[in-house]
Amino acid sequence: MDLRKLKTLIDLVSESNVSELEITEAEGKVRIVKGGGVQQPTQPMMVPQVPTGAQQALNAAPATSAPAPAEAPTGHVVKSPMVGTFYRAASPGGKPFVEVGAQVKDGETVCIIEAMKILNEIETDKAGTITKILVENGQAVEYGQPLFVVE
Repeated sequence: MDLRKLKTLIDLVSESNVSELEITEAEGKVRIVKGGGVQQPTQPMMVPQVPTGAQQALNAAPATSAPAPAEAPTGHVVKSPMVGTFYRAASPGGKPFVEVGAQVKDGETVCIIEAMKILNEIETDKAGTITKILVENGQAVEYGQPLFVVE
């Protein structure tokens, strides 16, 4: 990738709301991540004083267990190949590409992700049945975020 093209990509990222961009070409792979700027110092926090009797009661109280982590999807997970906005249909109010229970073929379009005003059709990489749709229509998605479960 030539230096002018790289400079143009850096300028595009810095002037947009995109925080990360990854390009893969025959010559190689480039990943541009926008820095967060100057980090603000943390503000001091006020901690209330607890009377000793109340402190002893708190120490004697049984610890509650942390909530169980969200159940990991079983089956093959179709993940987002990019950062963008997830759409289930080709147009607003249109028929969704797939529903739960739909049979899909390898390479079939299952959704669209809009990134930088470009609509990218996302295809499944495994044939099977859609058992879960993990993202809401119009939701922002991250790179590698699970979108569908195919079994």
